[in-house]
Amino acid sequence: MAGRLIALILVCCGFAACNNYNTKGESITSGELKCAVDNSYSLMMDSEIFTFKALYANTQVNVRYVPEAEALNLLLKDSIQFAVLSRSLLDEEVKSFESRQRFPESIRIAVDGLAIIVNRSNADSVFTMDQLKEVFTGNKRNWADISGSNKAGKIDIVLDHPGSCNTRYIKEKFLLQQPFPDNVFAVNTSEEVIEYVHTHPNSIGVVSVAWLSDKEDPTSQQFLSKVRVAGIIQPNNTLNPTSPRKPYQAYIYDGSYPLRRDVYAVRTGLRGSVGTGFASFLAGEKGQLIIHKMGMVAAKAPTRTIKIAE
Repeated sequence: MAGRLIALILVCCGFAACNNYNTKGESITSGELKCAVDNSYSLMMDSEIFTFKALYANTQVNVRYVPEAEALNLLLKDSIQFAVLSRSLLDEEVKSFESRQRFPESIRIAVDGLAIIVNRSNADSVFTMDQLKEVFTGNKRNWADISGSNKAGKIDIVLDHPGSCNTRYIKEKFLLQQPFPDNVFAVNTSEEVIEYVHTHPNSIGVVSVAWLSDKEDPTSQQFLSKVRVAGIIQPNNTLNPTSPRKPYQAYIYDGSYPLRRDVYAVRTGLRGSVGTGFASFLAGEKGQLIIHKMGMVAAKAPTRTIKIAE
């Protein structure tokens, strides 16, 4: 896996700093961290945690991959001290922590693209934003409503989990918090969404681009071979309003791909604890490089120094 490969390289480069650890008690480089991550970011976070733990041998990161709603609930109940979410904390959530003398911090670490996927046999793989709204609201329920020649039949829409960040995003973006129509259903994970779309020619699925964009990861490429990633036409795309955009890094970065969202590391533990260290790592050069390699846009673009011969 490319993320794990880059992680190994970063570990080798970071051994020089290993002698600076505080090996006693809790610090930013030692101790135990309990965290929860939405399943959309499990591939990315596996590589991030692997690297962090290898660089800082006296840390232990215990991660749970759960729907975003559950991760937030665990955070609010103080069952964990760290979460990776597709939004920052709301004002009322911050006030809840502050009432208990906890002062949370939300750190933007990435920009993610939400991929719309269809079966590889489907003749339609380009949508306008208006068409997607009509599909997700249930106003268009048959593929013939998208294209008169499409014989795939009724449209089934599959999401990864009722409480996931993907489900929340689609609901906020297209339904304005109204209920989903009855042709929308949820499974449990992003893997199950991909498999369902692979085996059902009439389906549309929604997953994070991180599951499909790592060209050096066999798992990611296996998933990509099973489905087609749809292009989206955004009329207010000032660069080219008639050109469909797929969730490539460049289009997520310049904003011409419309289904994009920020990703946050949310820390609620004490400052100076391992949660602070892990958040700094994710927002730092090594953590950002892993995010870049996973196909999302790093919050801080990775840079390199080029020596120009005189």
